[in-house]
Amino acid sequence: MTRDEIVDRYSQLARAAAAGRLVADCGPDTFEQGCFGAAGYDDTSALPDGAVRASLGCGNPVAVAELRAGDTVLDLGSGGGIDVLLSAHRVGPSGKAYGLDASADMLALARRNAEEAGVTNAEFLHGSIERVPLPDRSVDVVISNCVINLSDDKAAVLGEAFRVLRPGGRLGVSDVVVDGEIDPARHLAAEQRIGCVAGALPVSKYRELLTASGFVGVEITLTADHGDGVHSAIVQAVKPAAGLGLEIRPMRETDAEQVLAIYQAGLNTGHASFETTAPTWEGFTAARLAHLRYVAVDTETGEVVGWVAASQVSARPVYSGVVEHSIYVHPGCQAQGIGRALLETFVAAAEDAGVWTIQSGIFPENTASLALHQALGFRTVGVRERIGRHHGVWRDVLFIERRSSAL
Repeated sequence: MTRDEIVDRYSQLARAAAAGRLVADCGPDTFEQGCFGAAGYDDTSALPDGAVRASLGCGNPVAVAELRAGDTVLDLGSGGGIDVLLSAHRVGPSGKAYGLDASADMLALARRNAEEAGVTNAEFLHGSIERVPLPDRSVDVVISNCVINLSDDKAAVLGEAFRVLRPGGRLGVSDVVVDGEIDPARHLAAEQRIGCVAGALPVSKYRELLTASGFVGVEITLTADHGDGVHSAIVQAVKPAAGLGLEIRPMRETDAEQVLAIYQAGLNTGHASFETTAPTWEGFTAARLAHLRYVAVDTETGEVVGWVAASQVSARPVYSGVVEHSIYVHPGCQAQGIGRALLETFVAAAEDAGVWTIQSGIFPENTASLALHQALGFRTVGVRERIGRHHGVWRDVLFIERRSSAL
């Protein structure tokens, strides 16, 4: 279905719910199995009838979103408002719950339900989940219930979720996924039987999009099995934490000049590397893995203040989970926790990517770098004595590594 067709369909369902009818977006057998709609909630007794009737989700994201008093929550595709109302209760009067929906009829229904429930800390916004009408870093938690699968630009949806989350913010989503690649015939059969499966991603692709958006700590837990490779799932992830006024995000091509300038400043200290001149951007990118590069950015100025990236140790399959990393912080921004935030993000992303060993070499004189790595679980496994000459002087290198917690 096109976006307009989806909005029209859900508008019809909203009008039906407003008229007092029970609505369903999936086949009746699916609802009878207790996997979709209000059946996914433990207790709806405190909610208005209209919110329960209009529940079209495939789970209960509020139950896994770890909502706290005072949090600001955003529900992508909020429908009749059931998850917004539950969230508003969880975050309390000091918090706020936003609902975003493209259907004016759904928004009218949700506002009526909120008024009936006496909820005053909820606000419903009209717009698309691919272009959220909220400022950067304005919410603590993003939730969604069986809606992201309907979007034809899921990368944009997840990118927007990352944008509006504050550093350290959480994503908690219920969605429909497919377990591996299913053939077209099976996919069509599932769509005919369970309308909600339309647009569902394979688990691996969902992970890939979350990582590309900048999320770490990605967990996708399959819940109900609907047959034909289709599952309901809980999707959880975190936006990397950072110090006040900072954001950590994936490195972009537009960061090239600043990244290389920080690289050169580090080389100029004489204690960062045997290299003396930063490479070209083409050389930099060719030598480093595309999916394990992050920058720390000043949120006021947009200036890059540090970066971390990894290189493949060997092309041999046996070393597929072994990488070598580099981390550099702007010389004017050191001792501010930037390096730690970058390295924590990198370690989490490496775990998500199945990396089992992160290794690097550090000059013994670089005591600050050594202390940072030791604090985050790296150990010195050996000393490579007089391994190379640097500015005419023989230098030792400490060989460090961190093994995955999954080992």
